[in-house]
Amino acid sequence: MSERRTGRVMAVIGAPLTLAGVAIHFLSGPGVPVLVTGLSLLITGLVMAAAGRR
Repeated sequence: MSERRTGRVMAVIGAPLTLAGVAIHFLSGPGVPVLVTGLSLLITGLVMAAAGRR
């Protein structure tokens, strides 16, 4: 699998995970770990997809 495709997959997984973390945080749950995990996947995926484009 190419670096660009791996980045896309990570971004696709990270985006809903980030949204779920925000929702869990406001619905009085432990949303911070989910939010941090989602953001790290999203940012890493976007960077990898951009690097694969070069």
